[in-house]
Order: sequence, then structure tokens, then C-alpha cells
Amino acid sequence: MNEGYDYIIVGAGSAGCVLANRLSADPNTRVLLLEAGGKDDWIWFHIPVGYLFAIGNPRADWMFETDPIPGLNNRRLNYPRGKVIGGSSAINAMIYMRGQAADYDGWRQLGLTGWGWDDVKPLFLKHQDHIEPGEHHGAGGEWRVEHPRMRWDVLDAFADAAETLGIAKTADFNTGDNTGVGYFQVNQKMGRRWSTARGFLKPALHRPNLTLETRAMVDHVVMQNKRAVGVAWYREPRKGLGSRGEPEHHVSRAARCVILAAGAVQSPKLLELSGIGQGARLQKLGVPVVHDAPGVGESLQDHLQLRPIYKVTGVPTLNEQYAKIWNRPFMAFDYALRRRGPMTMAPSQMGAFTKSNDRHATPNLQFHIQPLSLPKFGEAMHAFPAMTISVCNLRPDSRGSIHAISPDPEHKPSIQPNYLDTESDRITAVESIRLVRRLTEQPALARYHPEEFLPGAQLTSDDDLAKAAGDIGTTIFHPVGTAKMGTKSDKLAVVDERLRVIGVENLRVVDASVMPRITSGNTNSPTIMIAEKGAQMILDDVKA
Repeated sequence: MNEGYDYIIVGAGSAGCVLANRLSADPNTRVLLLEAGGKDDWIWFHIPVGYLFAIGNPRADWMFETDPIPGLNNRRLNYPRGKVIGGSSAINAMIYMRGQAADYDGWRQLGLTGWGWDDVKPLFLKHQDHIEPGEHHGAGGEWRVEHPRMRWDVLDAFADAAETLGIAKTADFNTGDNTGVGYFQVNQKMGRRWSTARGFLKPALHRPNLTLETRAMVDHVVMQNKRAVGVAWYREPRKGLGSRGEPEHHVSRAARCVILAAGAVQSPKLLELSGIGQGARLQKLGVPVVHDAPGVGESLQDHLQLRPIYKVTGVPTLNEQYAKIWNRPFMAFDYALRRRGPMTMAPSQMGAFTKSNDRHATPNLQFHIQPLSLPKFGEAMHAFPAMTISVCNLRPDSRGSIHAISPDPEHKPSIQPNYLDTESDRITAVESIRLVRRLTEQPALARYHPEEFLPGAQLTSDDDLAKAAGDIGTTIFHPVGTAKMGTKSDKLAVVDERLRVIGVENLRVVDASVMPRITSGNTNSPTIMIAEKGAQMILDDVKA
């Protein structure tokens, strides 16, 4: 082995950037951060509306695809994940959302000590830099949170319609109770995207004890007698005119621990390529079994968003504004001069949380309302004025899986989310579409003559709407749970409450894959909280 470090972090995404910052704060430790993507040296990583160009672009996106999904009428879905420093925080919706207090109290009730709301709320505040600090928001941290810099009449009308149906208006979804309707808070600073690379990583890169390697593809974690001792990785030579040479191969040693922070797709795959996973599956791959862990890659949870689209009249939307080519220079000018206008937009500016029925104690639905429409992210917007009223089931019962299907680290894994796999999820999907229709019938929106474009007003029966949910449903980019936390009694648990991989030494997973249950909202900021807590636990264990 060459190149010795105290800590090796695999993945410079949302969690990895936080870990690198916190673990390298001690000048007496050496930290290596490995990122398979490149640096964020592309303009669309920084202009908020750049998600339209980054998602589906191999420069920014891993370009994953699911297996055919039975619950979605055997459709395959693109499964975007950020491939750049900052990870998915460099291409996501920028929505700052913690979830509900009950989410974390539920984790604690599973036997995961230290993960209740009272335990994790201080961590959210610790790294926050909120434009309006107070009881529920911190100041001076690395994670910038501001209000959106543009409003739309059609979104304000949606809020009025929701209020008519008893969904009260709120200015803050992050108090522990996210009930209500209002504008999302966003991870931006003065109209620019604020990724974890900008907030956590770049301020730490001046430290001589932190080494960042980009375009560094990890082959596997090096194990000796069920102990992680290092990481084997390589860098392909740059492509282009005059390029030549073989891949650079490295084996870097970790004196204290190896930390997988590659995300809910890549971390379980790396565990399997390192010999940790279901024994029979690894044998079929030709990977020597180091530790038989049946939960690796299982327990995948994701928020399935249903995307009803309504044509509207008499109100501006981004569709027709962007379609006018002569209007685009004015958008660019407004952004350059004032950092305002459509180029500051998150994909969804307004949200709402409510219950699909009275059987739920807290909201089980989240709406993302958009003054635009498009067939899918990565494709052009429709030419007609429209709004999208996306709705997702916050607590799906369906469980999927992600597994390596080749020992080649560059081979993409099998992703099977199993959306709408349970009767309860199908019922919630039908209730969701019916609630969207009730909202559009309220006077506040009815004056804009909403016409249902998708799934289609002719679909009225429960069976029709359940099938329609399979036709219009897609990921909202929140995969979690594939290396979930759990107690020794949980056969599918991969890590313990201190994020240590069960059954091996000196190996941890610290990212969204450890969530035992998905949070009730967008998952990026909860992932950052997990990294904050994971770093503290690692440092505490070293002291002990």
C-alpha cells in the first residue's frame, strides 16, 4: 500500500463534503476525499435554473436508469444522481427541508438512540446560515438558506385554493411540523445555488491535511480479516486530442477508518464489490465473500411523484416565457444585473403538506407546484402555458433494491424501486390525483381555466387512476435506505446507530443510504445532518 491517511472518504457529495470539512479541522489528521466526478467548473452548476441542463447530462449526472418497474406499467425511469463535487446538491431542487419531528422520533423508537428530533434539531441549526435566524434556524454556519427571489401569480392562486380546502398558509416548513402551503426556502446565496461543495468543501481545501482527488473511481474497499484498511482506486486518462496512457492505479491506506459517502445508489454497490453483502449474490458476481450481510442494497425507499399537468390561460408561466427566444436575453440580463427573475428559480418554488385522509396523524402528502411543465427533466418544456401540480406519498410502504450486477466498478447497478408495489401505496396515489382535481376546482385557480392535460379528465374510476399513476409517476430523486441503520435484531440492518458497518471493523457508511425510514420531505438537508452527526461520532470514538 502507498499513500497513508487517517480517514478516507469515498464520495464528495452532500455527505462527503461535510465529512471532509469536519474531519480535516484537526490539523494532525490526514484526510483523503475521493470523487468519481469532476470539479464544479461549469456555469450551470451555479445558476439555479441550471438543473434543466445538468440533469440528463453526463457531465453532471451519473445517468442511471431503473429496471422495468411493474407498478409503473413496466416503464424504466432515468434516475439522476450528481456526478461532481457537491454531488446531487449541485443539480437538485435546492429545497431546504428537514421533514417532520415524528420522522426522527420514529427512528429513535426503532431503538436507534440519539436519533430523535431533540437530538438532531441542534445539528440542523449548527451548520445553518439562515437569512432570518431564530428559534428554528441558525446563523453563521456553512449551509445557506434564503427565500426564493421570484413569485408567480399562478402559485399564489394555488396557495389560495389550498387555503380554501383547509390547508393553512405557512411561512416555514422547518419547525418540526410541516403542515401547510407556502413558498419553499432554498439553498441559495444572492441568487446563486449553494451546494455542499461551496458551503463545506471549498473553505476547507486550503488545509494541507485535506487531499481531494477528482475523477477517482473506487474499485473496492481493501479488507483484511474483516477490517477495512484502505481503498483501491484509479483515474482514467483524460480523453481528447493527444491524450494517451494507462489508468493510474492507487491503493491508499486508512489508519483510522474508511467512510463510504457515495450515496444510496453507489454505497451499497461498493459494499458488494468489497465482499460485503448477500453471500450467494456475491458468489454469482465472482466477488469473494468477506461478510454475509443480507441487507446490503435492500430496503430502498423513494418518493414517487405523480405529475398532473394543467394547461392554463390568463396567467404567465415559464413555458411560454422561455419559448419566446427574444425574451431569453432579458431573463439573462435580469439575472446578471439583479440576481432575480426566472434564472433564480428552483424547479419547485411552492409546496404544500397535507393528509390524503384522516387516518394519518401527520401529513403524508407533499406537493411541489411549478409554473411550468415538461415531459420529464432533461427534456424541453411544453409550448403551451401550463402548471405542474406534483404530489408524492411521503411514507411509501413499497420497498425496492439496488445491487451490483458486475464486478466492474464502472458497470451501472440494477435499480428496482418497486413503486406502487403495495395496495396502500396504490390507494394513496388515487387519493392524491383526486385531491389535485379538487384543488384546481377552487375559485382561486378556476379563474385561470385549468384544463387537465395529464393524466386526463376522462379517467374517473379508481382502476383508471391507479393505472394513470403508473403512467405519470416518476422519481423525485430521494433514494434512501439501501444500507439502513438498525439494531442487532434487524436482519436487514447494515450499519448500527453509530453508522459502523455491522460485522466488520473500521468501515462506516455516512449518507442517505443509512436512513431506516425515509423522511417526510426532501432528503438533501437530512443527509447533511446525518453527515454532521456521523463526523461527530467518528471523532468521539477516536477520542474514546
